[in-house]
Amino acid sequence: MSAVVTGGASGIGREVAARLRSSGHDVVVWDQAGGDIECDISDPEAVAAAIDRTVREHGVPTRMVACAGIGASGLLLEHSPEQWNRVLAVNLTGTWLTMRAAAQTMVDAGVGGSIVAVSSISGRLADRDMGAYCVSKAGVDMLVKVAAAEWGGYGIRVNAVGPGVTRTPMLADVERLPGWVDGLCERTALGRLGEAADVADAIVGILELSWVTGQVVHADGGLALHSPIDAYGQMQRLRQPNRYRNR
Repeated sequence: MSAVVTGGASGIGREVAARLRSSGHDVVVWDQAGGDIECDISDPEAVAAAIDRTVREHGVPTRMVACAGIGASGLLLEHSPEQWNRVLAVNLTGTWLTMRAAAQTMVDAGVGGSIVAVSSISGRLADRDMGAYCVSKAGVDMLVKVAAAEWGGYGIRVNAVGPGVTRTPMLADVERLPGWVDGLCERTALGRLGEAADVADAIVGILELSWVTGQVVHADGGLALHSPIDAYGQMQRLRQPNRYRNR
């Protein structure tokens, strides 16, 4: 069984590719560096070339995981149009292009399949200084719902997994902020940051759920459970300021 993983040369995508290979899939990684096929997912011609080569060399993929994406920070008043457009071009338009390419090959071949896109809890939570990223991931959430509705008749399931804060190369800079990791661990029900393997487990599991489509599943350790008002949490921080320091 052939599977495509975009962004599969690092982070969550690499973990997904490894798990699929271990379960017997013929995995083709699309990435801008270090993949089996070099592909800028925001470029329609590059995506068309990647899917043509994949089908020619590996057959029609019946599993697609759209992991490729970029992080971004910047206040809405300060983002340049070029920065904004780049984030949406990769995270939203690129996800659509790759999903569409895989789905079209399945439809043309008369086979069903399963697609999972990587979204984020930031698709439903408003993070200051991350406007473009939040908007791009909110778009991914709706994209999978519409795709699921349109492609279900062809036997194609489409879902998304929304990670919380996960240790990947994208996190390296902000992880150095004093106290930031401790605060996140405090707000996360399971008491730690996520690892790429945690999210990969969710993605691979949802790929094979035969009666699930159009869903956005958060693999965030419970980070998004709390209201940001969180008066209880603030009281606990005042009463026990050292509680989370040694995690």
